[in-house]
Amino acid sequence: AGTEAMEASIKCEIPKDAKMLRHILQLANRCHSIALHDILILPDFYIPGTETKINPFTAEEPVRTVAKRIQRLREIGQTIGQISGGDCIHPRNTRVGGMYRNCSEQAKTKMYDLAKEGLVLAHAQAEFMIAVIRAYHKRDSVDVGGMKVALPKDLGFHDQGYLATHAFYGSSSLEECPSWDIDRFKEVRPWDWYMGEMEVSLEEPRYPVGGTTKIGTKVNPQMEACTGIPMYDGQPVEVGPRARLVTYKHFDEKGTQGQNVAREMEYQDCFYEMIDCLDELNTSGKVIADYIPDGDGSLGWASNEAPRGTDVHIARVKDWKVQYYSMLVPTTWNFATCSAALKGAPWQLAEVIMRGYDPCVSCATHMIVVDEDNKLVAQKLIQ
Repeated sequence: AGTEAMEASIKCEIPKDAKMLRHILQLANRCHSIALHDILILPDFYIPGTETKINPFTAEEPVRTVAKRIQRLREIGQTIGQISGGDCIHPRNTRVGGMYRNCSEQAKTKMYDLAKEGLVLAHAQAEFMIAVIRAYHKRDSVDVGGMKVALPKDLGFHDQGYLATHAFYGSSSLEECPSWDIDRFKEVRPWDWYMGEMEVSLEEPRYPVGGTTKIGTKVNPQMEACTGIPMYDGQPVEVGPRARLVTYKHFDEKGTQGQNVAREMEYQDCFYEMIDCLDELNTSGKVIADYIPDGDGSLGWASNEAPRGTDVHIARVKDWKVQYYSMLVPTTWNFATCSAALKGAPWQLAEVIMRGYDPCVSCATHMIVVDEDNKLVAQKLIQ
């Protein structure tokens, strides 16, 4: 998104094969991310037909087989990302004007074989996860740290709209008919969302792990929010897997269940799309534009449908120097929608709702810390 925003500003069209490599890289990232998200949400759910919560790190079956499949899917995503992008984390092959290098025919064959293997595994993983997710949401109650909590059928419901710019890739201001309109966007600072100092009035020692904050603790001193909230057509919107399926595949499941199911439905579609891109990739084709303008300061933007959702970057480049830069990242788009989804929900299930959005904030993760003697030091794990 960042690279293409600068290309949009300087009005640089990249070669088709460079775009194919970027597309493959982006799909590999999404496939890895879905696998990682499965690990993060599994401890919320139960082994089908039992009252046992899932520990994705156990050596016991049937979980062990699922965990090994998840790790293989992560490995496949990261390997394809490394081949197409130069590195699986912070890929270095992407550059303004295209890609530094194309891949070899042998590397293309390797990615193709991995994608075909991943497709089979993704079908199995999505089938398993969707069954687990649906079984969870059919329950009347769930266990949270020994507390029996009633499970609302409308867990995580909200009335916000949805935003997606492509089923897989994205859009930019270079396109003749882009799928995002900068004139329909505005950003607000939610000063009034911070209501001044409050005091904790409820305490639950059984809440995992270590109990809740103690009664009487002063929290949320009045402050100005440093995070802006992006709005589209004057309203906050949800971005991410469900938004993409709602926009492009007529998906209609609401709540946290719908969000998690949508993410799993994207799994095999990623590999189908990746195989199509590999079929189109010409390993002898050029991947750097013949001419890369130095920029006149025009405003350009690009969106990328990242795993968490629509990631929009906005830039002005003049004489090869960035004059202005702004990012509208998925978690920022989703913050206000998370608030709406949490309203009225049992507080013990707040983390379950948040995890559905996979936000880059700490409540999205389960964590255990062990020392050199394998003794538990700390944990934050739904049990």
